[in-house]
Amino acid sequence: MKDKRDLRGSFGSMLRTVKKLFGYYPVLAPLTVALIVFSSVVSAVPAVFMQKVLALIEEWYLSGDWAGASAVIIPNVVLLAGLYVLSVLSMTAYTQIMAYMTQGFLNKMRQEMFAHMRDLPIRYFDRRKHGDIMSYYTNDIDTLRQLVSQSFPSLIQSGVIVLSVLAIMLYFSVWMTLVLLLGVVAMIFVTKKVGGGSARYFVRQQRSIAATEGFVQEMMNGQKVIKVFCHEKTAVRDFDALNEELYSDSYRANAYANVLVPIIANIGNVLYVVLALAGGIFLLTGATNFSLSGMAFHISLVVPFLNMAKQFTGNVNQLSQQINAIVMARAGAERIFALLDEEPETDAGYVTLVNVREENGALVETEERTGRWAWRHPHRETGTVELVPLRGDVRLVNVDFGYVPDKQVLYDVSVYAKPGQKVAFVGATGAGKTTITNLINRFYDIADGKIRYDGININKIKKSDLRRSLGIVLQETNLFSGTVLENIRYGRLDATDEECVAAAKLAGADDFITRLPEGYETDLANNGANLSAGQRQLIAIARAAVADPPCLILDEATSSIDTHTEAIVQRGMDKLMEGRTVFVIAHRLSTVRNADVILVLDHGRIIERGDHDTLVAQKGTYYRLYTGSFELE
Repeated sequence: MKDKRDLRGSFGSMLRTVKKLFGYYPVLAPLTVALIVFSSVVSAVPAVFMQKVLALIEEWYLSGDWAGASAVIIPNVVLLAGLYVLSVLSMTAYTQIMAYMTQGFLNKMRQEMFAHMRDLPIRYFDRRKHGDIMSYYTNDIDTLRQLVSQSFPSLIQSGVIVLSVLAIMLYFSVWMTLVLLLGVVAMIFVTKKVGGGSARYFVRQQRSIAATEGFVQEMMNGQKVIKVFCHEKTAVRDFDALNEELYSDSYRANAYANVLVPIIANIGNVLYVVLALAGGIFLLTGATNFSLSGMAFHISLVVPFLNMAKQFTGNVNQLSQQINAIVMARAGAERIFALLDEEPETDAGYVTLVNVREENGALVETEERTGRWAWRHPHRETGTVELVPLRGDVRLVNVDFGYVPDKQVLYDVSVYAKPGQKVAFVGATGAGKTTITNLINRFYDIADGKIRYDGININKIKKSDLRRSLGIVLQETNLFSGTVLENIRYGRLDATDEECVAAAKLAGADDFITRLPEGYETDLANNGANLSAGQRQLIAIARAAVADPPCLILDEATSSIDTHTEAIVQRGMDKLMEGRTVFVIAHRLSTVRNADVILVLDHGRIIERGDHDTLVAQKGTYYRLYTGSFELE
């Protein structure tokens, strides 16, 4: 039963892939199928000509009319040659078109996958290894290449030949065809048994490849940690275990697949001998032939029939080989379509962020960058549009949240950040500090409560506009391949070189950047591995500065910077934070002393709130942390 499901799943994946191919190429794909069908039908025609020629030769041999023979044979040979020429031309055309479509198909599939992945929620990436995701674009997509370029054309070609030859054989002799079909039943039985076994292991092989690639990427990213803790042998042992599992799955998959072809080929050879014996018996006994042609059993019928039988079984063998390719492609296709079936991040927001200028005491929307922003809030009830000034008033009211339904992380959290205020979150790791900022960004949606931005429920704000208003510097710095200048400009793609340099100076990054070999044009690779952790963080801060956001989220923004550099950065940060609402997450309590409001979290609850002096005076948790002279861990 499982074998049937495996084969049905394999053909289902192939059909969905073919549907994609026809969707991408609505003209070329049908044209290619037509060319394949034509060349396949032509390849089945010679048997008919052979039967006619053999019958005429025998007739003319007995009558001695060789002139009449040549008058009939030559036109038939010319016609057959013409068909072969057309067949060769059609084969040449469809192979060239297929090569073009295959690479174009893979190109379009990768584009569709990447575009869809871009729209997936953050939780999708949080729950999967990056190496496993990368496998979609390497191993999995390559299985579709084989499916489209080889299996699909071969299935059509072999299928058409099998049906054409079967129809011709039925026309010549029903009895001989029935003998042939008994052998075909044996072929189908073997294909089903062996093909189902290979399908299971090809699926496991593809999953093992993804797991191995994910492990390798983790090890590459964590080389320093591995070497520091002397885990080289452990890493090798873990890799060997995954690699051994991949070997086992691959070996079994290919062992099943490789045994299928010789079995089918030998069944075809045995069937050829059986048909030859059956044909000889029918000829010797003078058995009555039952056929649509009305011909009696004759040597001119048996000889071409045997050739057709060999052609028939050969193409059945080709079909069985394509089943191996299909089940091999199944796992990759299933994974790709599972990715494409993932629900994208929903966004029902209709409030957008726009540039505004003031005219006659009123705000007016404008296309030019004025440095003043407003929320364009359409009121559906009245049909009016209100421009709400972007002030940076962020409020969380009685918010509950859990990453999974049965495990709550935040409990009844309320945060009030007035425009221009600096709000700091302190607490142990896992207390919920970063989670709060993730909710403000709408990386995740709350379970209960309200979050309002300038009095507007953030569910009404388009996510892209909401995030555009929020600059963020994360504890884990991500730099991209490219120059230092390009990495800073990532914060705002239309920023000029001068604006990027000014942002770097504001963040305190200009000094070390100008000392790099190529200055701002220095190429970065591998997440800026040629820079120190502090330098990478400074570039990230400069990137946030060039975006010039109304609100800032600083998640351990200075955690990778030494005390001396922190003093330099802090001065730049103070300038950057002027007039902006800022949310700060910090382990170093010295960085939050000047915050307007400090919120102390413990296991998802706010247990203390107030400014530095107020909390110290209360002599509670914050006081003990501050006077204890140790950092939060």
